[in-house]
Amino acid sequence: MNLKIKKIQKSELEKFWEVAYKNKNAEWTKFNGPYFKDKLPEKKEFIDGDASKKHLNNDMYKAIWVNDKIVGSVSAYYEDCPLNQWLDVGICIYSQDNWHQGIGKKALKMWIDEMFRLFDLPHIGLTTWSGNQNMMHLAESIGLKQEAVIPKVRYWENQYFDSVKYGILRSDWQNV
Repeated sequence: MNLKIKKIQKSELEKFWEVAYKNKNAEWTKFNGPYFKDKLPEKKEFIDGDASKKHLNNDMYKAIWVNDKIVGSVSAYYEDCPLNQWLDVGICIYSQDNWHQGIGKKALKMWIDEMFRLFDLPHIGLTTWSGNQNMMHLAESIGLKQEAVIPKVRYWENQYFDSVKYGILRSDWQNV
């Protein structure tokens, strides 16, 4: 598997939209914070409008490519703006055909390596929810430690779920 993480170029926006946002009912949307009820961007809005701004030429948002095809994305954001000392990362593999193949594990490890290289921070975190068992397993499989569980704060489909926080110290990551 030839896996790369790269910034998205303007010429790749349409291809990215097709993979990530074309199917409004894609399975990934049921796990990637569905309780926020985010609306997926329309094609024209994404390619020509403001929707693509966070995606283009951004050190904190990149596409995951496997064998020269976009399969997902990685992101990073600060929990404590404007201090910028508490960084969380995220990952999304869009098609179920690419789940459970080691893509997420390899890409997330690469992404955390890159974040520790780019930013002189002692800790990197990842936040998910108890309804996303795959993400919880992925976090643990690469050495992230469960650091907090906030019970019953994510409401989805008439049910409460926990918010679950994982993280790792730079010193521990170097030994993973």
